[in-house]
Amino acid sequence: MKCLSCKSGDMEASVTIYFTDLKNCMIIIKNAPCYKCEQCGEVLFSASVAEKLDVLMDKAEILASELTIMEYDRIA
Repeated sequence: MKCLSCKSGDMEASVTIYFTDLKNCMIIIKNAPCYKCEQCGEVLFSASVAEKLDVLMDKAEILASELTIMEYDRIA
């Protein structure tokens, strides 16, 4: 699949560090599966991974302190 951002690079299966700033904390999830453009580095999550990340963010917001780092393979 071609990159939606640069239009010339190929999207390859990879992993990335997903991070977000919630109301009261920063959440970092290491090794989140994604597709990454080999040319520009643009990251795209599959629908199933994006859905899992949303569920994890809802749970983490309740449990988290100021900074939480999680490993995707262990929590998804």
